[in-house]
Amino acid sequence: MKKVNFRNLPSQLSLLLLALMLTFSINSFAQDESDVSVAQDTAANAAQTENETGTTEDTVSSNSIGDAEAGKALFNSNCAACHKLDKKGVGPALRGVVERHDREWFYKWISNSQELIASGDAEAVALSKEWNGAVMQSFPGLSNTDIDNILAYTSEPKDVPDTAVIATTASSGDAGGVSTSIVLGALALVFILLIFMLFLVTNTLKKIAVSNGVVYEEKPKRTPIWKAFIENQFLVLVSVIVLLLGGAYFAYGLLMAVGVDQGYMPVQPIHYSHKIHAGANEIDCNYCHSSARKSKHSGIPSLNVCMNCHKNISEYNGEEDIENGYTKEFYTKEIKKLYKAVGWDEAEQKYTGKAEPVKWVRIHNLPDFAYFNHSQHVTVAGIACQECHGPVEEMEIMYQYSPLTMGWCINCHRETNVNIAGNGYYEKIHAELAKKYGVEQVTAAQMGGLECGKCHY
Repeated sequence: MKKVNFRNLPSQLSLLLLALMLTFSINSFAQDESDVSVAQDTAANAAQTENETGTTEDTVSSNSIGDAEAGKALFNSNCAACHKLDKKGVGPALRGVVERHDREWFYKWISNSQELIASGDAEAVALSKEWNGAVMQSFPGLSNTDIDNILAYTSEPKDVPDTAVIATTASSGDAGGVSTSIVLGALALVFILLIFMLFLVTNTLKKIAVSNGVVYEEKPKRTPIWKAFIENQFLVLVSVIVLLLGGAYFAYGLLMAVGVDQGYMPVQPIHYSHKIHAGANEIDCNYCHSSARKSKHSGIPSLNVCMNCHKNISEYNGEEDIENGYTKEFYTKEIKKLYKAVGWDEAEQKYTGKAEPVKWVRIHNLPDFAYFNHSQHVTVAGIACQECHGPVEEMEIMYQYSPLTMGWCINCHRETNVNIAGNGYYEKIHAELAKKYGVEQVTAAQMGGLECGKCHY
């Protein structure tokens, strides 16, 4: 057998590798230059924005009286329920309101608006007529200094979003550098060339081996696995038994999962975040689902309940989850859907009478033959909503947390002690049952919670 001589490999392969290395170096250098250009443009835009902002703030601070930071706290606690800075609410928009009236007039108006109107003040009477005689709450507890602070807050310039600077920077960076599509295309071309090179090297090595008299020994043929399996009767029997048992196990699991919708998370026509309402704002579940205290069903909240707050909250100003797409613009768009459904004219602050039904998708649904009473569990037993529905205050999208199966309910009845505090009837029957079962605390199961007729009537 002769030795294989690799000296006859084409020298063009080394030249091709060198060319590829140069191509990578040029692309990397161009990308680095574009990154530097983007960084310089970003710094220049930031500096320009800072200078403009600084000039504006200097102008405002020189022409205003009061502490804007303190005024913000006073505004949010006293004024925000009816007024907004840049759009109509229950009352007019207040940004720049200090330029509309004299400061002494504001002291009188905020302290007691109705008294100022009754005195015949022309500006107060005109403002009352403009807003159809709407009565503004009086704030006699606010001092002139407090009012100055509020006016200073309303005199601050509107914040300019940073998105404009970011967009300008991104566009200027793309103009001077290499786009992502070009880089990806170059990488794809390099991979194709590498595959082609490997193919050439393989063919070249085969030709060299043949020219030097290299002979490959053929491997002995093996018995196919399927044939060896069929010939082994014991292995076939064991396999059949395992398949039958496994099939029965999975069939049983599949049948037991019929009607179990744990984890069901439908998309609703209007996005409602329990994480924001029940979590960040700590709204009690029973405020929206008020019928849970006194009815079998928790009920679907009326949109009028939503409008109790959103009549004045027309845009979202809380925390954002940009990674998942939950931005200020997303939440504000959902509020507009609510306005459209109830027929609310945001500009005129009144209902148009053109309402549209909202087709909510039901999440929790028990079979018709199973009886469950919310009031019995919420009011009598004092069970928290999270016991069945999970940590709703952490759910961005509501889903079915518990399986709601018969076994799950029975286990709860077996583990839950009966609350007898302040209930004479339960005290008497509890004492009798505790003596009967020899326990200190009687569970719901021992109180009759496992009787078929309690849930299946």
